Amino acid sequence: MQPAQPNTRIRRRETWQRVWCGALLASTVAVAGCDSAVGIAEDANRPSRFDHATTTPAAALPTAPAATAPVATPTGTTTVPPADAPPVGAVPGRPLAAAAVQSWAADLRTATTAELQTKCWTLAPRNVADMYEDKQAILTALAQPGVASADALTWKSHATTVVVDPAAVESGYACPRVYPAGTEIAFNEADARHTVRRYLSRFVGTPLDPTDKEGAYPLVCKASTDWDPTGSGRAVTPPLAGNPGKLTGVTKFTDQELSSQRLHADYVSVQVPVTNAAGVVATRTFTLAETAEGYCVGDVSP
Repeated sequence: MQPAQPNTRIRRRETWQRVWCGALLASTVAVAGCDSAVGIAEDANRPSRFDHATTTPAAALPTAPAATAPVATPTGTTTVPPADAPPVGAVPGRPLAAAAVQSWAADLRTATTAELQTKCWTLAPRNVADMYEDKQAILTALAQPGVASADALTWKSHATTVVVDPAAVESGYACPRVYPAGTEIAFNEADARHTVRRYLSRFVGTPLDPTDKEGAYPLVCKASTDWDPTGSGRAVTPPLAGNPGKLTGVTKFTDQELSSQRLHADYVSVQVPVTNAAGVVATRTFTLAETAEGYCVGDVSP
């Protein structure tokens, strides 16, 4: 039987997080992640299905540098998965999809969380740790036939939904997003923070991957984007689209202190301390809008 047609757009709402939180609370398990601080320590290393808005940064890891995020190893580029790779259902009309996901699925079985975070550098480290936790559930879903829509490739089981960005299959190694079945597909604040992390890492000359460039992976909102983070009803051009050099002079940022806050509708603000060439540290606020592909940076202040 063919799976039901997925939503044609990954939406912002975080219903899937509330479902998991409610389920765990109902079983009397104490869940710190339901009301936890955010930042690189938790984004990268603490598996959690909950990502509520907060302006309180998490404590830094003892061994983490107080500067930029580390450079990651490039993802694989082969379209030929290992012979013993787990089965992945074909997607009608998308002949490269199954092989690209199969290459990732082969790593899922044996790789550590840290290794998957490195390979899947376009995804928030926190989401990788969280979403990839139940490996067997993911592999069961992937064995089902896939379905394509304009914005997503989807595999479903009775318990799990696996979603891949269609553009990701072109590299031959596609890292998916994973959700409990029946919940709404959503981007979250970890995605927004990771967008800023990638943007700043590029800006200071240490991208998470050598291929992480604006031409290949756009992070800045396009000039055509309707920009209205205050909900005024009067959309304008995203300020950063017309002033890409707004952060000129920034030399590093404090990755451990990334924090975020939900704004009006499909907008999130991310705060992070940055340092200029004179050694002066100031907290900058990035405002991001959600698109069908994820979050884009539309403004930086002050």
